[in-house]
Amino acid sequence: MYDFQDGNGPVAAHKHPNGGGWVAATAYVSRTVYVGLEAKVSGSAWVCDNAQVYGNAWVYGNAMVYGNAMVSGNAMVYGNACVYGNAWVTGDAWVSGDAIVSGNAEVSGNAWVSGNAQVFGDAQVFGDAQVYGNAEVYGNARVYGNAGVYGNAKVFGHIKVYENAEVFFWTWN
Repeated sequence: MYDFQDGNGPVAAHKHPNGGGWVAATAYVSRTVYVGLEAKVSGSAWVCDNAQVYGNAWVYGNAMVYGNAMVSGNAMVYGNACVYGNAWVTGDAWVSGDAIVSGNAEVSGNAWVSGNAQVFGDAQVFGDAQVYGNAEVYGNARVYGNAGVYGNAKVFGHIKVYENAEVFFWTWN
């Protein structure tokens, strides 16, 4: 039994054999995954392939992390979010809702990606940036600082969105 501090109290759980982190009995985590000592996976989350969850990271809800993806630091991936490929979510970042982070994308710092947003390719979202709604950030795009990309915006190519900039509705490349 382990209390994931999610309001459900202690639930059936075990230490993952590869890393020693906590895994709820309701979650699926393959043996090939690394779940670090302080990391946790709960709810109906699904983590497989060569994915890594470490540091104080937490994957929960119906979230999926697979491929060579990494979730580290104090990052959280939850809801129906998917992180896969070689993507990395780190720092105090979070990915939630039905958001997807894939390819070689990185979400870090205090950034968050939520709703139906997608971050993929070699894109980076960091600092206090926010990507949400149906927005897409891809290619080599960078979103950082206090910037926000939302609505149906598409930011791609070598575009940088930063400081307090907000992009919505438009396509920037």
